[in-house]
Amino acid sequence: MESGLNNDVIVVGGGVIGLTTAVVLAERGVRVRVWTRDPVERTTSAVAGALWWPYHIEPIAAAREWALQSLDVYEELATRAESTGVRMVEGVMGETELDNDAAWAAARIPGLRASTAQEYAGSGLWARLPLIDMSTHLPWLRERLMKAGGVIEERAVGGFAEVDAPVVVNCTGLGARELVPDASVYPVRGQLVVVENPGISTWLGSTGRDGEMAYFFPQPGRLLLGGTADENAWSTEADPAVAEAIVRRCAALRPEIAGARVLEHRVGLRPARDAVRLERELLADGRVLVHNYGHGGGGVTVAWGCAVEAAGLAVPAASG
Repeated sequence: MESGLNNDVIVVGGGVIGLTTAVVLAERGVRVRVWTRDPVERTTSAVAGALWWPYHIEPIAAAREWALQSLDVYEELATRAESTGVRMVEGVMGETELDNDAAWAAARIPGLRASTAQEYAGSGLWARLPLIDMSTHLPWLRERLMKAGGVIEERAVGGFAEVDAPVVVNCTGLGARELVPDASVYPVRGQLVVVENPGISTWLGSTGRDGEMAYFFPQPGRLLLGGTADENAWSTEADPAVAEAIVRRCAALRPEIAGARVLEHRVGLRPARDAVRLERELLADGRVLVHNYGHGGGGVTVAWGCAVEAAGLAVPAASG
């Protein structure tokens, strides 16, 4: 593309959605700047688990396509796990059935099957799926963007009028609640406990009869324990009682977790909405605003598919 109006894009938001979108644009020859309030290591994405899973995400048909596109990318990135932070790891999602929950993805997940009694005491699905170490993946995305000519600037945005570009991509997550403004965006608070890994190499997700979640994800040098999903809870401070309950629930699934040394406590606010907002808007001053937010806890699952669609909406001439 020739330099000029159409290849000057600012992506607002530096989490996994914003960085992935910026990477796709930059690698198509678009001049991209990312404006982020926080360094990538301090975004909500940095707190994530983060497992690719065929979650129920609205709008359903589009989200399934985004998820499968993203799966293709992660499978390739897993061949370079040390640099990308993406590994293919086996595990079980409890209280889940193939017919009801994941049949649409079965053709793309080799070996997806009902778990055995040895793998999980209840009913569940076994799968080998991408597990992303966000402490490696986010800096890798940043470096990939910069190698493609993109620029990252740490700055807060009070309104889109401040953004000096003909095309703006809104990847602000929970920040869209005030920035758009969009009152339908709300936080779903997640708390995790990071412990020394006592030798666990598989992931597991479980939901108890009381509705409480328990999950653990092995990451290099540590094990992430979760979790919570508290809607409209804004506190980012770790609650010691909640942390104790998380460890207790996970230890009920794998007793060796009970004695694992605690390394860190994490809290993140998932940017939830009744459906992902991914659409193009023409502002009154003639500029283009593309929205790509509201992914809740499924941002990693659909990140690359959403990025491709958002890039095409932002600069149609670069979509080929």
